Amino acid sequence: MVEAAMAEAAIVAAAPPAPVLEVHDLRTYYHQDEGVVRAVDGASFAVHAGRTLGIVGESGCGKSVSARSILQIVERPGRIESGRILLRRDGAAAPIDLATLDPTGREMRAIRGSEIALVFQEPMTSLSSFYTVGNQIIETVRLHSALDKRAARKRAIELLAMVGIPKPERRVDEYPFQLSGGLRQRVMIAMALAGEPRILIADEPTTALDVTTQAQILDLLRKLQRERGLALILITHDMGVIAEMADDVVVMYLGRAVEMGPVDAIFHAPRHPYTKALLRSIPSILAKPRDRLATVAGSIPHPYERPAGCPFHPRCPDFMPGRCDAAVPEMTAGAGRNAVACFLYEER
Repeated sequence: MVEAAMAEAAIVAAAPPAPVLEVHDLRTYYHQDEGVVRAVDGASFAVHAGRTLGIVGESGCGKSVSARSILQIVERPGRIESGRILLRRDGAAAPIDLATLDPTGREMRAIRGSEIALVFQEPMTSLSSFYTVGNQIIETVRLHSALDKRAARKRAIELLAMVGIPKPERRVDEYPFQLSGGLRQRVMIAMALAGEPRILIADEPTTALDVTTQAQILDLLRKLQRERGLALILITHDMGVIAEMADDVVVMYLGRAVEMGPVDAIFHAPRHPYTKALLRSIPSILAKPRDRLATVAGSIPHPYERPAGCPFHPRCPDFMPGRCDAAVPEMTAGAGRNAVACFLYEER
């Protein structure tokens, strides 16, 4: 009996901790006069505390809409059709399903910023040009705390210093147009951290930045994650950023996850034809001069003309007529291998 109890305790101790956020079969559609745009069409993934989940894919694959769906800030006429978004909160006996909450309700508004924060893709359009960056951070601080205006201003300066902005006492009174792109992105990160969230979603945080500033922003995100134990969801189309930052990777295509696994397995043993095509398109320092870069064949279909069956089959070099165009493959995982949604790996 004692040995059995010890063995059971060892199994429990060895089990990985539950993810802080799980997305199950999420579907977010835009209903328009011309038809229905299925921006997210059955996406599933999970992120753990202290780890980085990289979501990668071409533009138009539903990455940003997935992030907005988690926070219930999908623009009209879009709405979450079905699926579960499970958030595990400290001290709670069971996770809460964010998909069931009222987007404008008190509970969902309390979760935004304090539990889950989002760094938007373009800081210049996300920050107001009519207010100083300090005023915008102060507003966020006071929204999630009981600090008065003087204390909130002090906290805003601390946040600007935390994200590496020089002379924060002066920068706090400057307007977004007075800052460089890299400093504006740091302001967005400072604002996201104002509510001390446990989950940070960074949507293309290095877009339109030079390579030196990109490296600085990525180093900052790593530093903040290490210090705070953040669960980080990094959305990008840059496979180099994924290789550098991610612990786990989700490859998305037309609103669905087509492959999931640890970052090393994704890069060294990819299984889905789309993942392989993305990796082939990365420029290599070993390439000969004037060699043409590899590309993913074809293009993403029009939102109103989604192909039947596997969404990638019109561009797939391994297309099997009568199979790939007849049914949608389910996500399956082999022993010790990446989970993949492809008929090439179905059990015979």
